[in-house]
Amino acid sequence: MIKREKVLDALNKILSQCEADQADCVLINFEQSLTRFANNFIHQNVNQSNTRLFVRAIRDGRIGVATTNRLDASALNDVCKRAIQIADVSPKREGFKSLPKPKPISKITTHFKSTANFDALARAEKVKKFCNKAKKLGMTASGSFSIYEGEIAVANSLGIKAYQPLTLALVALITSHAPNVSGYGSGISRDVDKIDFDSILETAIKKCELARNPKPIKPGEYRVILEPEAVANLFEWINYIGFGAKSILEKTSFLDRRIGKKIFSSSLTIYDDGCDTANVAIPFDFEGVPKKKTMIVERGVGKGVVYDSYYGKLAKRESTGHALTPDETAGPLAFNLLIAPGKSSLGEMVQTCEQGIFVTRFHYINGYLDTRNAVLTGMTRDGTYLVKDGKIKHALLNLRFTQNMLEALSRVEMLGSEQKSVPSWWEEIGAMRCPAMRLAKFNFTGATR
Repeated sequence: MIKREKVLDALNKILSQCEADQADCVLINFEQSLTRFANNFIHQNVNQSNTRLFVRAIRDGRIGVATTNRLDASALNDVCKRAIQIADVSPKREGFKSLPKPKPISKITTHFKSTANFDALARAEKVKKFCNKAKKLGMTASGSFSIYEGEIAVANSLGIKAYQPLTLALVALITSHAPNVSGYGSGISRDVDKIDFDSILETAIKKCELARNPKPIKPGEYRVILEPEAVANLFEWINYIGFGAKSILEKTSFLDRRIGKKIFSSSLTIYDDGCDTANVAIPFDFEGVPKKKTMIVERGVGKGVVYDSYYGKLAKRESTGHALTPDETAGPLAFNLLIAPGKSSLGEMVQTCEQGIFVTRFHYINGYLDTRNAVLTGMTRDGTYLVKDGKIKHALLNLRFTQNMLEALSRVEMLGSEQKSVPSWWEEIGAMRCPAMRLAKFNFTGATR
């Protein structure tokens, strides 16, 4: 950890020597301690530190971005010069007006000593319990256990000075018994003390037991029961292709021309809230703009999308605090997406189901097939089961799906009463928080052998 005063002092020095109309700096500094395990033993224990500094210079409407992972005086001088040089040879950014001005940022706790002090021995003790239990039951345990500690800081020439220390604990466990027989459990929290390791182990073991002797099933439309991980896997892509302002302005989003209209089931309310500490919170974005709770879908009706300062100005809206780092071109993204819970338990979803497919999670999802209709394709994994007459009858071989999600999510029959935070590829700065979900129809297009 570099700490607040030293970080902001370094960023202010860069801004003072940057000969630009406007400039901003983003510093991301993380140390990751990682324990990997497979075949019931730890095979890798590593620690890595990485500091990334972004400098963005604006001159006459032209924008240059340069990066470095060094913080010595020579490197800071060099990265500033490179940002200016890149700006001078870049085309003018159409529609660019200004970097954001400072606004009050919520004070929330995102750094926990319990997490920062959770060392390699402590991680090994948790992993040992996973492996010993799996071995005793004739299974193998594989997965990873990561601890992050770091900080994010943003400063700009208009007076923004934002700093946040962060910790994160992330656990993923796969138990397996044979090819196509596996179970899964996971946990993520800024506070490691809030991760229920016993529940993760119990869940993965139970799913692996249920997954024995998987059978094939013909592709087709089935009722599905999706656990929170599976819901999050889908919404990771739904978010990416449709919940940001860039996709709306470029008319590639399924929300284009559907704001104010019903797009999903009335039971679905979806919003982004970076200050909800029940999830993986962070109170500002990579422009130093405070995160606003943003309603995206309310009772099935499309309400809006997230903005950064650039796309906010293009759309004549305020930034909602969802900017990516200055080098990114994907536009604003909802990092802290939450789906409001319903009133059903996962058990009730199974018990009231005459016939359907129970899905633990998905992988290999592709959301670029038809973004205007949110068509996704992907595969099930780590626990797919046939439900019949209110009970899980037997395991199924993994299936491929291809599904228009506007149609699927308009057929929500039941929504779980409990939410779970599920890691995403942006895990250090956010996560999906989702309930389980039962859909009346879901289209499976292929089967494995």
